[in-house]
Amino acid sequence: METRPTPQEPRPVLLTGAAGRIGTSLRELLPAYGYRLRCFDRLPVPGEPEAITAELQDAKALAAAVRGVDAVIHLAGLAGEAPFADILAANIDGTHRLYDAARTAGVRRIVYASSNHATGFTERPAGGAVVPVDAPPRPDTYYGLSKCFGENLASLYADRHGTQTVSLRIGSFADRPRTVRMLSTWLSPGDCARLVHAALTAPVSGHTVVYGISANTRAWWDLSSARALGYRPQDDAEAYAAELTARLGELPADDPDHRYLGGRFTQTGH
Repeated sequence: METRPTPQEPRPVLLTGAAGRIGTSLRELLPAYGYRLRCFDRLPVPGEPEAITAELQDAKALAAAVRGVDAVIHLAGLAGEAPFADILAANIDGTHRLYDAARTAGVRRIVYASSNHATGFTERPAGGAVVPVDAPPRPDTYYGLSKCFGENLASLYADRHGTQTVSLRIGSFADRPRTVRMLSTWLSPGDCARLVHAALTAPVSGHTVVYGISANTRAWWDLSSARALGYRPQDDAEAYAAELTARLGELPADDPDHRYLGGRFTQTGH
């Protein structure tokens, strides 16, 4: 049973990257859990009463954004591979600025959007075993490297400043799985909201890493640490398996999308 704050007591939460795909979905779904969202993005966020349009490098705007909120959901940054200078500015420097602004404002809980690409060069275990959350970092791209930085930054701020972070290693967020690989890596919008809600409300100590996928029959990652937070996923990509495998076929064992957690991002050119 999901626990939701009462509508009479909405909890103020900052949502960075609010104009993106996941941010847009959370803007629609999270208010039902009792949150009042303050939106932050470099692009305008239409229809939101509390919206700040600015870059993470804008110190005054960022300070205003974190003032008076109980927690931060940090999605802002480049959502895929890019030249290192761009990743450095948006995902590494930007995340550091967000953490320091939150620390200064006394915000104690951050939900950080990490990625499966933090361990992208990890090969899938034989025999269908799931990958644990303590698998060592093996980033597959500069993007994946930036997520390793974000997780390590969260660990530093937990130990040094007491900032609690739940890092979500998100798989494939989409309305429905579109590929055979996504039968294992899919995170549905509804389950994404459930996971973020659990990460915002569960008692945590320091820095916690969880995988962000639905209750997929073919899941590659261990969901035990997410379930320990109270996450109860309700969707399973297997509902789409027959149609996808009939149309696309099963993935060969030597296909990068089958062999590596990061899929084709492990190949030259990504």
